[in-house]
Amino acid sequence: MAYLMSDECENMALPRILVIDNNKARIQQLEAVFQFMGYTIEIAGSADYASCFSETDRLCGVFVGDGIERQAAVVSDVVERANKIPVVLLINKGTSPQVSTVITNSVFQVLEWPTTHPVLKPILDKLSASGAQKTFMVREGTDRRAPTVERLKGKSQAIVDIRKLIEQVAESDATVLILGESGTGKEVVARALHDASLRKDKPFVPINCGAIPGELLESELFGHEKGAFTGALTSRQGRFEMAEGGTLFLDEIGDMPLAMQVKLLRVLQERTFERVGSNKTIHCDVRVIAATHRSLENEIKENRFREDLYYRLNVFPIEIPSLKDRAEDIPLLVNDLIARMEASNRGSVRLTNAALVVLMQHDWPGNVRELANLIERLAIINPKGLVDATDLPEKFQQYEVSEEIIDDTETVNTEAAEEDESSESEQVEVVGAFEGSSGSLAQLPEQGIDLKEYLNVLEVDLIRQALNECNGVVAHAAKRLNMRRTTLVEKLRKYELQR
Repeated sequence: MAYLMSDECENMALPRILVIDNNKARIQQLEAVFQFMGYTIEIAGSADYASCFSETDRLCGVFVGDGIERQAAVVSDVVERANKIPVVLLINKGTSPQVSTVITNSVFQVLEWPTTHPVLKPILDKLSASGAQKTFMVREGTDRRAPTVERLKGKSQAIVDIRKLIEQVAESDATVLILGESGTGKEVVARALHDASLRKDKPFVPINCGAIPGELLESELFGHEKGAFTGALTSRQGRFEMAEGGTLFLDEIGDMPLAMQVKLLRVLQERTFERVGSNKTIHCDVRVIAATHRSLENEIKENRFREDLYYRLNVFPIEIPSLKDRAEDIPLLVNDLIARMEASNRGSVRLTNAALVVLMQHDWPGNVRELANLIERLAIINPKGLVDATDLPEKFQQYEVSEEIIDDTETVNTEAAEEDESSESEQVEVVGAFEGSSGSLAQLPEQGIDLKEYLNVLEVDLIRQALNECNGVVAHAAKRLNMRRTTLVEKLRKYELQR
């Protein structure tokens, strides 16, 4: 089962299993087995498990251990909190569960402990088939309830064009091919397509074709019957069945082996398939969205990709530009990444205009994924701090920072932006007098002037006047100057006006 998920799956969360138990030895054994089989495990005691149900959309199943105090009450409460999430009750071999028959009938399965890996595997397969597919539908750190098209952050022309393409093709069942470098957000576009389509209330099921060995990919896509191959201890649904009525996202389709390409082509043409080890034909109603970072035309020339499959997939292509080609989107992306970290309690950080200018000059070979990793690293190093250009990693120190560009760059500070209305009473003491104005020049002097220095002096004087009129209240002065409070705070620091 470990092959089901891979680090190559863009931002896809591993299926999560909650273990409620007070037996440390059993917890350690379960943790080792589940992690080996490709699951994320969360551990809680019988007294502190309630908070673990706050993100049930990522929960694949719940295991409740035997021997805990008030076991009947705990199991009953867990079943109620889990709603439709399968609950497995673990009992020691040779003993009977300390709960009523009504409760044992309400759980997904009663399992004797200790048990072995071959016994656990079919149970986990059943969890996947009975409701865990929603684990594959939700990205870690995102809000599934929000329209995904809103997560296409950016104001560049390329992003505007992509939004238009999504609107044009969303309501049709046409196959879409998403092209772009690794880390550009191909899955985000695929989810936006699904959310805008008539299938939005049905499953969105992604699978990374390059992360699964070729000999296992057929079983993953089409499922298998019991005994179809060594280790097939029970029947299992494939991703096509999981996505029935909805959308199947085939990520990194360019890495799919040629033998599987032939079988996929038949499914796209006939809309039918058979499970591995079965001769029963299954009809499917699934919209297919494929994505790749490879040039499929070059792959065809190298005989690594079938030309007929390419034309079947390339009905409606959408190409996502690399991050370096839409640098103007970086401030919005940074703001969104910080907001997501704060929403998931993973910290926060603020960036100065100068830092943003530096980030906008970087080439970003890892695209948005690289940017997300940087923001998370900065939040760890400078928790809730202010990061300037000089605080960025060494590879960013090669870029120059222009004062003019800094002034035109919006400060990204989610925390401060939320405080704009709550900081009405914030006051500062400013260095220098407020009285008077430097006035304006009637005409350009014969000897000329240093325009940049003159504009700086004028800006400082206007800031002082605004603060004077507002009794030093920064929020009020910012409104007088028609700028964000955070921008005014940065200028106070820049000109060293704040005492």
